[in-house]
Amino acid sequence: MSGANGGSAGRRVLVLGGTSEIALAIVHELQSRIPRDVALVGRDAAALSAVAGELGGAGCSEVSTFELDALDLAHHEQVLERAFHSLGGADIVILAVGVLGARGGLPADIVAASAVLQVNLVGAGSLMMHAARHLRDGGGGTIVVLSSVAGERPRRANVVYGASKAGLDALAQGLADDLHEMGVRVLVVRPGFVGTRMTSGLDPAPLATTPQALAHVVVKGLDGRAQTVWAPPALRWLMLVMRILPRSLFRRLKQ
Repeated sequence: MSGANGGSAGRRVLVLGGTSEIALAIVHELQSRIPRDVALVGRDAAALSAVAGELGGAGCSEVSTFELDALDLAHHEQVLERAFHSLGGADIVILAVGVLGARGGLPADIVAASAVLQVNLVGAGSLMMHAARHLRDGGGGTIVVLSSVAGERPRRANVVYGASKAGLDALAQGLADDLHEMGVRVLVVRPGFVGTRMTSGLDPAPLATTPQALAHVVVKGLDGRAQTVWAPPALRWLMLVMRILPRSLFRRLKQ
C-alpha cells in the first residue's frame, strides 16, 4: 500500500504513543476489518508489552514494541528506523503523543508547563517529521495526527495545552500541503473532551466522546478525502463559532 489514497486498507500500522487509549481504539477499529501488523513505540516497556498481548489476542498478525521517550530526540530516528523496518514499511502511522499538564492560564510551575510544550509540540513534532520522511522515502502512506479542538483557539482555561496543540496542528497542516504530491497524506484529528486516563477526574465538556466513537470517526476519515476531522463531527460547527467570537467575549470563557 502506498500513496495518499490507501484509506484504512493498509495492513502495516505504526503507533507513536503506543499505550494511548485513543490510538489503541483506532487500531482495534482497523483490526475489525482486516488483520494488521502493528509496531508500538512508547516509553513504558511493561505497558507496551501488555498492550501487545492484548492486540495479539484481538487478532493482529504481528505486534512488536519499541521503547522510546518523546523527549529523547537524539534517538527518535534510530528507534523509528527499527520500527519501520520491523513492519517492512508502514501504511498508517498514528501519532498519539501528549500530556495534559495543569489547567489554567499563567502557570504556577513554569518548568512543568514548559515540559508540556516539549512533549506535545517538540517531541511529538519531531516524531511526526521523522515518520513523514520514512513514508515519503517508502512511497507514501498516511499519518493520523491526534490534535485537539483546544488548539483551534486556545482558551484561558488551558493555555499551555492549547498552545502546544496549536503548534502541532500547524506543523501537521503545513506538512500535509508539502507532502501531498509525494504520496503522503496527513489526517489531522481534532477531538473535544475524550474520556480517558488523561482526563480522569475532570468534568466532561459538552459533546464529550469516547475513544471508541473517536476511532470510528478517524477510520471513516481515512476512507474519505478529509484532511481534518472533528470528533464528534458536530464540534466542527461549534469551533467555527468559537473562532469568530469577538475576543472581548471569548476571554470571558473560563472553562
